[in-house]
Amino acid sequence: MGTNEQTLLIVGGRVIDPDSGLDQTADVAIAGGRVVQIGQDLARGPAARVIDAERLLVTPGLIDPHVHLREPGGEHKETIASGSAAALAGGFSTVCCMPNTSPALDTPEMVRLVRERARETAGCRVFPIAAATIGRTGERLAEIGLCRAAGAVGFSDDGDVVESAGMMARVLRAVAPTGAAFMQHCQEPSLTVGASMHAGEVSMRLGLTGWPRVAEELVIERDVRLNRTVGCRYHVQHVSSGGSVEIIRRARTDGQPVSAEASPHHLLLTDEACDNYDTTAKMNPPLRTRSDTDALRAGVADGTITVLATDHAPHSADEKALPFENAPFGIIGLETALALYAEALITTGAIDWPRLIWLLTVGPADLCGLGAMGLGRLSVGGPADVTLIDPELEWTITRDDLRGRSSNTPFLGRRVQGRAVGTIVGGKVWHELPSRVQPARSP
Repeated sequence: MGTNEQTLLIVGGRVIDPDSGLDQTADVAIAGGRVVQIGQDLARGPAARVIDAERLLVTPGLIDPHVHLREPGGEHKETIASGSAAALAGGFSTVCCMPNTSPALDTPEMVRLVRERARETAGCRVFPIAAATIGRTGERLAEIGLCRAAGAVGFSDDGDVVESAGMMARVLRAVAPTGAAFMQHCQEPSLTVGASMHAGEVSMRLGLTGWPRVAEELVIERDVRLNRTVGCRYHVQHVSSGGSVEIIRRARTDGQPVSAEASPHHLLLTDEACDNYDTTAKMNPPLRTRSDTDALRAGVADGTITVLATDHAPHSADEKALPFENAPFGIIGLETALALYAEALITTGAIDWPRLIWLLTVGPADLCGLGAMGLGRLSVGGPADVTLIDPELEWTITRDDLRGRSSNTPFLGRRVQGRAVGTIVGGKVWHELPSRVQPARSP
């Protein structure tokens, strides 16, 4: 649990608030769970604790709009409590959980259940994404309006595409009046039967059924066309194909309400990671080629992709130990995302730190309607959700760094740079690396 301290003073850090454009060395004073002052050389007297943030970035609490917390029904993989701990360790003060639980989050009662369990067990803020169709089967429309009223911040059948064009049109018409976004898992199922990795030279060498890019691209093309007369906020999850980036770019240029997200693994890895039938590299959508990672980075750089999201998908070791074709898709990502984003986007020169923070705060907050609550921003009077980042800290990802229940990631053993060394939610310090966040100082 977090500390009982309600008053903090963060001093000497590089304070970045992408929403306002603030980027300067300053102090941040926190009291009563809110930011009460931002400025230089703030008085230290009232602070119960002073955090020395020299050489650190002080940013709004990071937000991940696409995680799988597995509760209810998959608690052996993850729970709301353990997923929250993983989020906090990665610098995320807020996560939005997907509805592919058992049972699915397809009723207002299930939405309220997740919210209540999160209030009881989570250190970070947890907001549910509700299913758009009952049981995520694509056959009957869920109670969209009631789920929204119960607290759903978006809608998705994530893990499954809304296959029928007729049902997709109904979903778009039902979600549009709520003001929420529909988040599509873009996979044309008739093109991916039996597929377990990208269709290319590696899949041919391994003798595995390939998953073509067009399976993703066709769904986006269809949905964008269906949505032209509806105007629902439409979001493409975990983009993997360079062709998809171009479709999204054209739609946004045409003024359509289309957004998209990229995940760390799709920005960094290619299908070569699946060599030796390594199931930790089995993703949905699959890892593709260097041309695709280059296109995704370009899409982030030019503003086509406006959100970064981990698609944190925990699985047990026994499940991932199955033969490649039978093992589940997915990778964990909350604890490691920040460093991997920095490697993919900052080290390569695609963007700078302020833009990266925007993609991890303002972008996802706007996607899920959290900006009205002050989330994703660092401003006086707003909620004291703050992430402290050491951009120079080098570390090697090990199992000991993971706080969730699962460890299915191909990034174990990778040397990375940049880490969240402190996570504050509502004015409480929930996560800190003692070696970097300095202990309390006397006023």
